[in-house]
Amino acid sequence: MGQMNRRTVRDLRRGNRSTLLRQLYFRGPVSRQELGTLTGLSSGSVSNVVGELLADELVEEAGSVESDGGRPRTLLRVAPGGGHLIGVDVGETHVRVELFDLALTELARWEHPLTPGGLERDPEPVVGHILTGLNAVVDKSGASPEAVIGVGVGVPGVVEQGDEILVHGPSAGRDAVPLERLLRTGTDLPLFIDNGATAQGQAEMWFGAGRGADNAVIALIGSGVGAAIVTAGVPYRGATSSAGEWGHTVVQVGGRACRCGAVGCLEAYVGAQAVLDRYGQGARGAGKGDADGVGGGGEGDADGVGGGGEGDADGAAEGGVDGADGAGEDQQAAFAAIVGAAGSEARAREVLEETAAYLGAGIADLINLFNPERIILGGWAGLLLGGRVLPRIRAATASYALRRPYARTEIGLAELGPDAVALGAATLPLAHFLATGGAR
Repeated sequence: MGQMNRRTVRDLRRGNRSTLLRQLYFRGPVSRQELGTLTGLSSGSVSNVVGELLADELVEEAGSVESDGGRPRTLLRVAPGGGHLIGVDVGETHVRVELFDLALTELARWEHPLTPGGLERDPEPVVGHILTGLNAVVDKSGASPEAVIGVGVGVPGVVEQGDEILVHGPSAGRDAVPLERLLRTGTDLPLFIDNGATAQGQAEMWFGAGRGADNAVIALIGSGVGAAIVTAGVPYRGATSSAGEWGHTVVQVGGRACRCGAVGCLEAYVGAQAVLDRYGQGARGAGKGDADGVGGGGEGDADGVGGGGEGDADGAAEGGVDGADGAGEDQQAAFAAIVGAAGSEARAREVLEETAAYLGAGIADLINLFNPERIILGGWAGLLLGGRVLPRIRAATASYALRRPYARTEIGLAELGPDAVALGAATLPLAHFLATGGAR
Protein backbone atom coordinates (compact mmCIF):
# COMPACT_ATOMS: atom_id res chain seq x y z
CA MET A 1 0.00 0.00 0.00
CA GLY A 2 2.88 2.36 0.86
CA GLN A 3 4.45 1.68 -2.55
CA MET A 4 1.09 2.36 -4.25
CA ASN A 5 0.74 5.68 -2.37
CA ARG A 6 4.26 6.74 -3.31
CA ARG A 7 3.57 5.93 -6.94
CA THR A 8 0.29 7.84 -6.79
CA VAL A 9 1.94 10.92 -5.30
CA ARG A 10 4.68 10.76 -7.92
CA ASP A 11 2.14 10.50 -10.72
CA LEU A 12 0.12 13.38 -9.27
CA ARG A 13 3.22 15.57 -9.10
CA ARG A 14 4.13 14.72 -12.70
CA GLY A 15 0.58 15.48 -13.77
CA ASN A 16 0.71 18.87 -12.05
CA ARG A 17 4.06 19.62 -13.71
CA SER A 18 2.62 18.71 -17.08
CA THR A 19 -0.49 20.85 -16.55
CA LEU A 20 1.52 23.91 -15.54
CA LEU A 21 4.18 23.41 -18.20
CA ARG A 22 1.56 23.23 -20.96
CA GLN A 23 -0.12 26.42 -19.76
CA LEU A 24 3.21 28.21 -19.56
CA TYR A 25 4.16 27.00 -23.02
CA PHE A 26 0.97 27.92 -24.83
CA ARG A 27 -0.28 30.83 -22.68
CA GLY A 28 2.89 32.32 -21.24
CA PRO A 29 4.15 34.63 -20.00
CA VAL A 30 1.67 34.38 -17.12
CA SER A 31 1.83 34.95 -13.38
CA ARG A 32 1.50 32.35 -10.64
CA GLN A 33 -1.95 33.73 -9.82
CA GLU A 34 -3.05 33.30 -13.44
CA LEU A 35 -1.69 29.76 -13.46
CA GLY A 36 -3.92 28.94 -10.50
CA THR A 37 -6.96 30.29 -12.34
CA LEU A 38 -6.09 28.51 -15.59
CA THR A 39 -5.37 25.13 -14.01
CA GLY A 40 -7.57 25.02 -10.91
CA LEU A 41 -4.56 24.06 -8.80
CA SER A 42 -4.13 25.52 -5.32
CA SER A 43 -1.69 28.39 -4.80
CA GLY A 44 0.50 26.04 -2.74
CA SER A 45 0.66 23.45 -5.53
CA VAL A 46 1.41 26.12 -8.12
CA SER A 47 4.17 27.59 -5.96
CA ASN A 48 5.78 24.19 -5.33
CA VAL A 49 5.70 23.02 -8.93
CA VAL A 50 6.86 26.37 -10.30
CA GLY A 51 9.74 26.24 -7.83
CA GLU A 52 10.75 22.83 -9.22
CA LEU A 53 10.52 24.01 -12.83
CA LEU A 54 12.61 27.07 -12.04
CA ALA A 55 15.20 24.90 -10.30
CA ASP A 56 15.28 22.60 -13.33
CA GLU A 57 15.83 25.67 -15.54
CA LEU A 58 12.80 24.75 -17.65
CA VAL A 59 10.95 27.94 -16.65
CA GLU A 60 12.27 31.48 -16.25
CA GLU A 61 11.00 34.84 -15.10
CA ALA A 62 9.87 37.18 -17.88
CA GLY A 63 9.25 40.56 -16.25
CA SER A 64 6.34 41.64 -14.10
CA VAL A 65 2.95 43.36 -14.24
CA GLU A 66 1.22 45.64 -11.77
CA SER A 67 -1.35 44.04 -9.52
CA ASP A 68 -4.44 45.55 -7.91
CA GLY A 69 -3.06 47.23 -4.81
CA GLY A 70 -0.31 44.74 -4.11
CA ARG A 71 3.21 43.92 -5.18
CA PRO A 72 3.89 43.51 -8.93
CA ARG A 73 3.24 40.00 -10.18
CA THR A 74 6.18 38.16 -11.66
CA LEU A 75 5.53 36.68 -15.09
CA LEU A 76 6.81 33.22 -16.01
CA ARG A 77 7.46 31.45 -19.29
CA VAL A 78 9.10 28.27 -20.55
CA ALA A 79 12.83 28.96 -20.90
CA PRO A 80 13.81 28.82 -24.60
CA GLY A 81 17.26 27.58 -23.60
CA GLY A 82 15.88 24.85 -21.36
CA GLY A 83 16.48 22.24 -24.05
CA HIS A 84 16.72 21.61 -27.76
CA LEU A 85 14.48 19.82 -30.23
CA ILE A 86 15.40 18.32 -33.60
CA GLY A 87 12.94 17.89 -36.44
CA VAL A 88 13.69 15.72 -39.48
CA ASP A 89 11.71 15.98 -42.71
CA VAL A 90 12.21 12.87 -44.83
CA GLY A 91 10.45 14.11 -47.93
CA GLU A 92 10.03 12.53 -51.33
CA THR A 93 12.95 14.55 -52.68
CA HIS A 94 15.08 15.59 -49.69
CA VAL A 95 16.15 15.05 -46.11
CA ARG A 96 15.98 18.25 -44.07
CA VAL A 97 17.19 18.36 -40.45
CA GLU A 98 16.55 21.39 -38.24
CA LEU A 99 17.49 22.08 -34.62
CA PHE A 100 15.31 24.36 -32.50
CA ASP A 101 15.27 25.78 -29.00
CA LEU A 102 12.22 25.19 -26.80
CA ALA A 103 10.51 28.26 -28.31
CA LEU A 104 10.91 26.53 -31.71
CA THR A 105 13.31 29.15 -32.97
CA GLU A 106 15.46 27.50 -35.63
CA LEU A 107 19.13 27.44 -34.64
CA ALA A 108 20.66 25.20 -37.32
CA ARG A 109 19.66 23.47 -40.57
CA TRP A 110 21.11 20.76 -42.82
CA GLU A 111 19.67 19.40 -46.07
CA HIS A 112 20.47 16.72 -48.65
CA PRO A 113 18.61 15.83 -51.88
CA LEU A 114 16.99 12.42 -52.36
CA THR A 115 15.78 10.38 -55.28
CA PRO A 116 11.97 10.00 -54.97
CA GLY A 117 11.08 6.82 -53.12
CA GLY A 118 14.59 6.43 -51.73
CA LEU A 119 13.47 5.49 -48.21
CA GLU A 120 11.51 2.56 -49.58
CA ARG A 121 13.91 1.35 -52.27
CA ASP A 122 17.20 1.75 -50.42
CA PRO A 123 16.70 2.96 -46.83
CA GLU A 124 20.30 2.66 -45.61
CA PRO A 125 21.65 5.72 -47.49
CA VAL A 126 18.67 7.77 -46.31
CA VAL A 127 19.34 6.69 -42.73
CA GLY A 128 22.96 7.71 -43.25
CA HIS A 129 21.85 11.16 -44.40
CA ILE A 130 19.62 11.56 -41.34
CA LEU A 131 22.43 10.60 -38.98
CA THR A 132 24.83 12.94 -40.76
CA GLY A 133 22.26 15.71 -40.46
CA LEU A 134 21.78 15.11 -36.73
CA ASN A 135 25.49 15.46 -36.09
CA ALA A 136 25.71 18.48 -38.38
CA VAL A 137 23.00 20.54 -36.68
CA VAL A 138 24.25 19.72 -33.19
CA ASP A 139 27.77 20.76 -34.17
CA LYS A 140 26.64 23.88 -36.04
CA SER A 141 24.43 25.10 -33.18
CA GLY A 142 26.96 24.36 -30.47
CA ALA A 143 24.26 22.51 -28.52
CA SER A 144 25.22 19.78 -26.10
CA PRO A 145 23.81 16.38 -27.14
CA GLU A 146 22.64 15.98 -23.53
CA ALA A 147 20.45 19.07 -23.99
CA VAL A 148 18.58 17.52 -26.94
CA ILE A 149 15.17 16.50 -25.63
CA GLY A 150 14.42 14.35 -28.64
CA VAL A 151 14.40 13.90 -32.40
CA GLY A 152 11.14 13.91 -34.31
CA VAL A 153 11.15 12.30 -37.75
CA GLY A 154 8.36 12.95 -40.27
CA VAL A 155 8.17 10.45 -43.14
CA PRO A 156 5.85 9.77 -46.11
CA GLY A 157 3.59 6.74 -45.87
CA VAL A 158 2.01 4.83 -43.01
CA VAL A 159 3.92 4.65 -39.72
CA GLU A 160 3.03 1.53 -37.76
CA GLN A 161 3.50 2.20 -34.06
CA GLY A 162 4.27 -0.85 -31.95
CA ASP A 163 7.12 -2.77 -30.37
CA GLU A 164 9.04 -1.85 -33.51
CA ILE A 165 8.20 1.23 -35.55
CA LEU A 166 7.74 0.33 -39.22
CA VAL A 167 7.32 2.71 -42.13
CA HIS A 168 5.15 1.47 -44.98
CA GLY A 169 5.91 3.64 -48.00
CA PRO A 170 3.28 4.85 -50.45
CA SER A 171 4.60 2.97 -53.49
CA ALA A 172 3.25 -0.45 -54.37
CA GLY A 173 5.25 -3.59 -53.63
CA ARG A 174 7.66 -2.16 -51.04
CA ASP A 175 8.51 -3.81 -47.73
CA ALA A 176 8.12 -2.07 -44.39
CA VAL A 177 11.21 -0.16 -43.27
CA PRO A 178 12.32 -0.62 -39.61
CA LEU A 179 13.38 3.01 -39.45
CA GLU A 180 13.84 3.31 -35.70
CA ARG A 181 16.04 0.22 -35.56
CA LEU A 182 18.16 1.50 -38.45
CA LEU A 183 18.59 4.91 -36.82
CA ARG A 184 19.57 3.29 -33.52
CA THR A 185 22.77 2.08 -35.16
CA GLY A 186 24.02 5.69 -35.14
CA THR A 187 22.29 7.65 -32.37
CA ASP A 188 21.19 7.29 -28.78
CA LEU A 189 18.94 10.36 -28.88
CA PRO A 190 15.25 9.78 -28.09
CA LEU A 191 13.37 9.14 -31.36
CA PHE A 192 9.76 9.96 -32.25
CA ILE A 193 8.68 8.86 -35.73
CA ASP A 194 5.38 9.71 -37.39
CA ASN A 195 3.78 10.49 -40.72
CA GLY A 196 4.96 13.86 -42.00
CA ALA A 197 1.44 15.13 -42.65
CA THR A 198 0.38 14.23 -39.11
CA ALA A 199 3.41 15.99 -37.66
CA GLN A 200 2.91 19.12 -39.77
CA GLY A 201 -0.78 19.09 -38.92
CA GLN A 202 0.04 19.13 -35.21
CA ALA A 203 2.22 22.20 -35.73
CA GLU A 204 -0.54 23.99 -37.67
CA MET A 205 -3.01 23.22 -34.89
CA TRP A 206 -0.67 24.51 -32.20
CA PHE A 207 0.91 27.51 -33.87
CA GLY A 208 -0.71 28.11 -37.26
CA ALA A 209 -4.06 28.22 -39.01
CA GLY A 210 -5.60 25.57 -36.76
CA ARG A 211 -5.34 27.54 -33.51
CA GLY A 212 -8.67 27.70 -31.71
CA ALA A 213 -10.24 24.83 -33.65
CA ASP A 214 -11.10 21.43 -32.18
CA ASN A 215 -12.02 19.71 -35.44
CA ALA A 216 -9.93 20.35 -38.52
CA VAL A 217 -8.26 18.69 -41.47
CA ILE A 218 -4.86 19.84 -42.64
CA ALA A 219 -4.69 18.85 -46.32
CA LEU A 220 -1.12 18.80 -47.64
CA ILE A 221 -0.06 18.69 -51.26
CA GLY A 222 3.50 18.34 -52.49
CA SER A 223 5.04 15.50 -54.44
CA GLY A 224 2.55 13.38 -52.52
CA VAL A 225 -0.86 14.14 -51.05
CA GLY A 226 -1.92 13.50 -47.45
CA ALA A 227 -3.96 14.87 -44.59
CA ALA A 228 -3.87 15.22 -40.83
CA ILE A 229 -7.31 14.72 -39.31
CA VAL A 230 -7.96 16.28 -35.91
CA THR A 231 -11.13 15.44 -34.00
CA ALA A 232 -11.91 16.92 -30.57
CA GLY A 233 -8.40 18.36 -30.53
CA VAL A 234 -6.71 14.97 -30.97
CA PRO A 235 -5.12 13.53 -34.15
CA TYR A 236 -7.25 10.73 -35.56
CA ARG A 237 -5.04 7.76 -36.47
CA GLY A 238 -7.42 4.90 -37.10
CA ALA A 239 -7.01 1.26 -36.09
CA THR A 240 -3.49 0.84 -37.51
CA SER A 241 -2.26 4.45 -37.76
CA SER A 242 -3.06 4.74 -41.47
CA ALA A 243 -5.81 7.36 -41.25
CA GLY A 244 -5.16 10.45 -43.34
CA GLU A 245 -4.11 8.79 -46.60
CA TRP A 246 -6.40 11.23 -48.38
CA GLY A 247 -4.30 11.17 -51.53
CA HIS A 248 -5.31 7.56 -52.10
CA THR A 249 -9.05 8.12 -52.05
CA VAL A 250 -10.57 7.63 -55.50
CA VAL A 251 -11.86 10.58 -57.53
CA GLN A 252 -12.13 8.74 -60.87
CA VAL A 253 -13.10 5.10 -61.29
CA GLY A 254 -10.74 3.54 -63.83
CA GLY A 255 -8.67 6.72 -63.91
CA ARG A 256 -4.98 7.51 -63.95
CA ALA A 257 -2.50 5.03 -62.48
CA CYS A 258 -1.18 5.95 -59.03
CA ARG A 259 2.19 4.94 -57.58
CA CYS A 260 0.34 3.06 -54.81
CA GLY A 261 -0.78 0.52 -57.43
CA ALA A 262 -4.42 1.62 -57.59
CA VAL A 263 -6.05 3.79 -60.25
CA GLY A 264 -8.01 7.03 -59.99
CA CYS A 265 -6.43 8.23 -56.74
CA LEU A 266 -6.64 11.93 -55.87
CA GLU A 267 -2.83 12.08 -55.77
CA ALA A 268 -2.73 10.96 -59.41
CA TYR A 269 -4.58 14.17 -60.30
CA VAL A 270 -3.46 16.87 -57.85
CA GLY A 271 0.00 15.76 -56.67
CA ALA A 272 2.77 17.93 -58.07
CA GLN A 273 4.07 15.36 -60.55
CA ALA A 274 0.53 14.53 -61.67
CA VAL A 275 -0.10 18.19 -62.49
CA LEU A 276 3.16 18.33 -64.45
CA ASP A 277 2.22 15.13 -66.29
CA ARG A 278 -1.21 16.42 -67.25
CA TYR A 279 0.31 19.69 -68.43
CA GLY A 280 2.77 17.69 -70.56
CA GLN A 281 -0.07 15.63 -72.02
CA GLY A 282 -1.83 18.82 -73.03
CA ALA A 283 1.34 20.06 -74.75
CA ARG A 284 1.23 16.97 -76.99
CA GLY A 285 -2.42 17.51 -77.82
CA ALA A 286 -3.63 14.71 -75.58
CA GLY A 287 -6.14 16.91 -73.76
CA LYS A 288 -9.70 17.00 -75.02
CA GLY A 289 -12.91 18.57 -73.84
CA ASP A 290 -13.45 22.07 -72.55
CA ALA A 291 -12.73 24.12 -69.47
CA ASP A 292 -16.24 24.50 -68.21
CA GLY A 293 -17.92 21.19 -67.49
CA VAL A 294 -17.50 19.60 -64.09
CA GLY A 295 -18.00 15.91 -64.63
CA GLY A 296 -18.14 14.22 -67.93
CA GLY A 297 -15.48 11.65 -68.58
CA GLY A 298 -13.49 12.90 -71.49
CA GLU A 299 -9.73 12.80 -71.31
CA GLY A 300 -8.29 16.08 -70.09
CA ASP A 301 -11.66 17.72 -69.29
CA ALA A 302 -10.11 20.91 -67.95
CA ASP A 303 -12.53 21.60 -65.13
CA GLY A 304 -14.17 18.27 -64.51
CA VAL A 305 -13.78 15.41 -62.13
CA GLY A 306 -13.72 12.84 -64.84
CA GLY A 307 -11.57 11.15 -67.42
CA GLY A 308 -7.92 11.96 -67.39
CA GLY A 309 -6.52 8.83 -68.96
CA GLU A 310 -3.08 7.44 -68.21
CA GLY A 311 -0.36 10.01 -67.59
CA ASP A 312 3.38 9.92 -68.04
CA ALA A 313 6.32 11.91 -66.79
CA ASP A 314 7.76 13.20 -70.02
CA GLY A 315 6.99 16.83 -69.35
CA ALA A 316 6.10 19.53 -71.84
CA ALA A 317 7.16 18.27 -75.21
CA GLU A 318 6.45 21.34 -77.21
CA GLY A 319 6.19 24.97 -76.16
CA GLY A 320 4.77 26.18 -72.87
CA VAL A 321 6.55 25.68 -69.56
CA ASP A 322 9.93 24.00 -69.81
CA GLY A 323 11.03 21.16 -67.57
CA ALA A 324 7.60 19.84 -66.55
CA ASP A 325 9.23 16.75 -65.12
CA GLY A 326 11.78 15.77 -62.53
CA ALA A 327 11.98 15.98 -58.78
CA GLY A 328 13.10 18.20 -55.96
CA GLU A 329 13.95 21.76 -56.92
CA ASP A 330 13.34 21.02 -60.63
CA GLN A 331 9.86 19.74 -59.85
CA GLN A 332 9.04 22.71 -57.65
CA ALA A 333 10.37 25.17 -60.23
CA ALA A 334 8.36 23.56 -63.03
CA PHE A 335 5.22 23.49 -60.90
CA ALA A 336 5.66 27.15 -59.94
CA ALA A 337 6.16 28.00 -63.61
CA ILE A 338 2.81 26.42 -64.53
CA VAL A 339 1.08 28.33 -61.74
CA GLY A 340 2.75 31.54 -62.85
CA ALA A 341 1.86 30.97 -66.50
CA ALA A 342 -1.83 30.46 -65.78
CA GLY A 343 -2.53 34.17 -66.15
CA SER A 344 -1.39 34.26 -69.77
CA GLU A 345 -1.29 30.72 -71.14
CA ALA A 346 -4.49 28.82 -71.85
CA ARG A 347 -3.05 25.33 -71.30
CA ALA A 348 -1.61 26.19 -67.88
CA ARG A 349 -4.88 27.87 -66.91
CA GLU A 350 -6.89 24.80 -67.93
CA VAL A 351 -4.66 22.44 -65.96
CA LEU A 352 -5.03 24.57 -62.81
CA GLU A 353 -8.79 24.82 -63.24
CA GLU A 354 -9.01 21.07 -63.62
CA THR A 355 -6.79 20.58 -60.56
CA ALA A 356 -9.01 22.94 -58.56
CA ALA A 357 -12.03 20.82 -59.51
CA TYR A 358 -10.38 17.59 -58.41
CA LEU A 359 -9.26 19.25 -55.19
CA GLY A 360 -12.78 20.51 -54.59
CA ALA A 361 -14.13 16.97 -54.92
CA GLY A 362 -11.46 15.66 -52.53
CA ILE A 363 -12.09 18.40 -49.97
CA ALA A 364 -15.84 17.82 -50.22
CA ASP A 365 -15.21 14.19 -49.22
CA LEU A 366 -13.34 15.40 -46.13
CA ILE A 367 -16.20 17.74 -45.20
CA ASN A 368 -18.88 15.11 -45.71
CA LEU A 369 -16.95 12.47 -43.77
CA PHE A 370 -15.46 14.45 -40.86
CA ASN A 371 -17.55 17.63 -40.54
CA PRO A 372 -14.53 19.81 -39.63
CA GLU A 373 -14.58 23.44 -38.59
CA ARG A 374 -11.64 24.15 -40.88
CA ILE A 375 -9.92 22.71 -43.90
CA ILE A 376 -6.34 24.00 -44.01
CA LEU A 377 -4.58 23.65 -47.36
CA GLY A 378 -0.80 23.42 -47.12
CA GLY A 379 2.33 21.80 -48.48
CA TRP A 380 4.52 23.61 -50.99
CA ALA A 381 2.33 22.73 -53.97
CA GLY A 382 -0.89 23.27 -52.01
CA LEU A 383 0.17 26.78 -51.07
CA LEU A 384 1.10 27.60 -54.67
CA LEU A 385 -2.25 26.29 -55.89
CA GLY A 386 -4.18 28.00 -53.11
CA GLY A 387 -2.49 31.30 -53.74
CA ARG A 388 -3.71 31.17 -57.33
CA VAL A 389 -7.04 29.32 -57.39
CA LEU A 390 -8.37 29.17 -53.81
CA PRO A 391 -11.72 30.78 -54.80
CA ARG A 392 -12.05 28.15 -57.55
CA ILE A 393 -11.26 25.38 -55.06
CA ARG A 394 -13.92 26.69 -52.68
CA ALA A 395 -16.48 26.90 -55.47
CA ALA A 396 -15.72 23.35 -56.60
CA THR A 397 -15.97 22.12 -53.01
CA ALA A 398 -19.36 23.79 -52.63
CA SER A 399 -20.64 21.96 -55.71
CA TYR A 400 -19.75 18.54 -54.27
CA ALA A 401 -20.17 18.90 -50.48
CA LEU A 402 -23.38 18.70 -48.50
CA ARG A 403 -24.69 22.24 -48.17
CA ARG A 404 -25.06 22.51 -44.40
CA PRO A 405 -21.63 21.16 -43.29
CA TYR A 406 -19.94 23.09 -46.11
CA ALA A 407 -21.51 26.34 -44.90
CA ARG A 408 -19.94 25.78 -41.48
CA THR A 409 -16.47 24.91 -42.73
CA GLU A 410 -13.73 27.47 -43.32
CA ILE A 411 -11.31 26.65 -46.15
CA GLY A 412 -8.03 28.53 -45.91
CA LEU A 413 -4.28 28.26 -46.31
CA ALA A 414 -1.68 26.97 -43.87
CA GLU A 415 0.29 29.65 -42.03
CA LEU A 416 3.59 27.94 -41.25
CA GLY A 417 4.95 28.02 -44.79
CA PRO A 418 5.80 25.46 -47.45
CA ASP A 419 8.61 23.70 -45.54
CA ALA A 420 7.02 23.07 -42.15
CA VAL A 421 7.40 19.29 -41.87
CA ALA A 422 10.66 19.56 -39.90
CA LEU A 423 9.00 22.04 -37.55
CA GLY A 424 6.06 19.68 -37.20
CA ALA A 425 8.42 16.78 -36.54
CA ALA A 426 10.01 18.79 -33.72
CA THR A 427 6.60 18.98 -32.03
CA LEU A 428 6.68 15.18 -31.57
CA PRO A 429 9.36 15.24 -28.85
CA LEU A 430 7.92 18.54 -27.62
CA ALA A 431 4.54 16.89 -27.04
CA HIS A 432 6.22 14.12 -25.03
CA PHE A 433 8.21 16.71 -23.07
CA LEU A 434 5.05 18.61 -22.12
CA ALA A 435 3.01 15.47 -21.37
CA THR A 436 5.65 14.15 -18.95
CA GLY A 437 6.16 17.44 -17.14
CA GLY A 438 9.57 18.10 -18.65
CA ALA A 439 10.99 14.61 -18.21
CA ARG A 440 13.88 13.67 -20.49
